[in-house]
Amino acid sequence: MSGMRHAGPPSLTRDDLPGTRRPTPHRMIDMTLRTRRFRAPGQPALAYDTTGDGETVIFLHGIGGNRTNWRRQLPVLARAGFRAIAWDARGYGASQDYDGPLEFSEFSADLARFLDHLHVDRAHFVGLSMGGRILQDFHARHAERILTLTLCATMPGFSRTVSREDREEFVRLRKQPLLEGRSPREMAPDVARTLLGPNAGPEQYAELVASISAVHPESYIKTIEATAAHDQPVALADIACPTLLLFGEADTLARPQFGYRMHAEIPGSEFVLLPDTGHLLNIEQSDAFNRLVVDFLDRHRGRPSVSPAVI
Repeated sequence: MSGMRHAGPPSLTRDDLPGTRRPTPHRMIDMTLRTRRFRAPGQPALAYDTTGDGETVIFLHGIGGNRTNWRRQLPVLARAGFRAIAWDARGYGASQDYDGPLEFSEFSADLARFLDHLHVDRAHFVGLSMGGRILQDFHARHAERILTLTLCATMPGFSRTVSREDREEFVRLRKQPLLEGRSPREMAPDVARTLLGPNAGPEQYAELVASISAVHPESYIKTIEATAAHDQPVALADIACPTLLLFGEADTLARPQFGYRMHAEIPGSEFVLLPDTGHLLNIEQSDAFNRLVVDFLDRHRGRPSVSPAVI
């Protein structure tokens, strides 16, 4: 951990990451992991996992992921005194597919109705890659519903940060094999190898391959097209809520310079670069990731309260 680079308040130093906060002994916390689906105005139905009790923290996966990518985070957040929730975005995991093309802004609409379903006015949000881009779009539309943002291995927009050649390669690597008749399982190993850092082990590789293998082909293609096409300017300087930026030093997709640039533009933001880590920070460096997120959320507890939970 000594190689970690950090920009933020002195309470979190390069060599001294805080431990996970434990609940008081007399408090009983329901640690049951529940999977739910809900239907609300504006289909499709969405699935989510939920555990714990306290202020709500919602986790958003990346373009090749699903809610199970956060299995190392949810119980840790619950033990720290939060209600931790991970969703399957539309067309992913146990959530429903949908008819017609996808507009990227529909993810934000889904997130708003998700909060309404939970009877939560405001929540903490953690988004990885595409999940981080959804949260930037959500902030532009619903900033009043955000307590804090943790943006991981993400970018403010393709044309702003990624060359045309890299954008075309991103789409080709994920879309072309499916159009040629290959299954997600057949293309998963090639994609997974481009995302992992040098120290990722067989367990992390197998988990990422399984995640990509589980994508719904038609919805996945629509999401790739919508992600690449969505290039609304992101007003990072308008983000006023507490914001933590987590990036991997060895990430060749959301490169560290993207994070440094976002850190410079988001007022008061904190930035941490995890050494020798690729795109899937929460999987490759789960212990460090969890300590960073729990410490950040601990320091921002007690902002305006949320409504009673719906599970």
